Amino acid sequence: MGIKKVDTIWVDGSLVPWDQATDHVLAHTMHYGVGAFEGIRAYQRADGKTHIFRLREHVERLLDSCAICTMDSPYSSEQLMQACVDVVKANKMSSCYLRPLVYLGYGALGLGSFEPPVRTMVACYEWGAYLGDDGLKKGIKCMISGFTRANGNAIMNKGKICGQYVTSVLAKRMAIKSGFEEALMLDPQGYVAEGTGENIFVIKDDVVRTPPTSAAILKGITRDTTIQLLREQGVDVREEAIARDELYTADEVFLTGTAAEITPVRDIDHRKIGRGEAGPITRRLQEAFFSVVKGSDTKHDHWLTFV
Repeated sequence: MGIKKVDTIWVDGSLVPWDQATDHVLAHTMHYGVGAFEGIRAYQRADGKTHIFRLREHVERLLDSCAICTMDSPYSSEQLMQACVDVVKANKMSSCYLRPLVYLGYGALGLGSFEPPVRTMVACYEWGAYLGDDGLKKGIKCMISGFTRANGNAIMNKGKICGQYVTSVLAKRMAIKSGFEEALMLDPQGYVAEGTGENIFVIKDDVVRTPPTSAAILKGITRDTTIQLLREQGVDVREEAIARDELYTADEVFLTGTAAEITPVRDIDHRKIGRGEAGPITRRLQEAFFSVVKGSDTKHDHWLTFV
């Protein structure tokens, strides 16, 4: 899915032309992966207004990731939120994907060096359904990856840290090469963790389960949105460990994430999940979610930052 060039990118406090948003090839983060990023979406609602969905929560998590990486962000949460609004406005985007990144620039390449400057950028560009429009409607095929989601002593699971996504990239590439759309990763104890870039939910006998935030998962913002929307519908949602074979016998499985939104899973390891299509709870959740971000639901306007 290629990136379509827009006019400007916000870099260290200023909007600069797209082609000038560059850095040196010896930038520290390029070599070692110590950087923090977010994926955020702006949507146009039915009334024509554009908003950025749960912007504050994304920016707060970005700053948490910076703290985990021992990087002092040069910008406050309010400044970063305004940067996101400014870049959407400057590029006249009615809907888009935003990518803030805080990283270590050019200065030194010692592993523990504090000499490289902390740099910040926010880009936006068009991006449709991450796992495809058909995936949103019909569901996707997944495989259990041979790559393990590491425990909290190996990686910092609660941060969106650049270098930590190498394993996810390799798992995703292997899934695609093997004929699947996505890979699902287990934790070191063999319990279900998450997808390569999504949280996972499993439904059996009308009970929705998802791994707890104490597990080896990212504390997803769309995950939190999902739990709240389901509970508003009176659905029993539980945060607890899920065994691998419980995926195979589930009535419904779906993935959540800013990029993936609410994507049903119809097949795991060549086993049909439920009826092999999006189930009723997943469908109702999709309707509620897209009514908030694209439709006319105004009950959740506290999640929206209007541009």
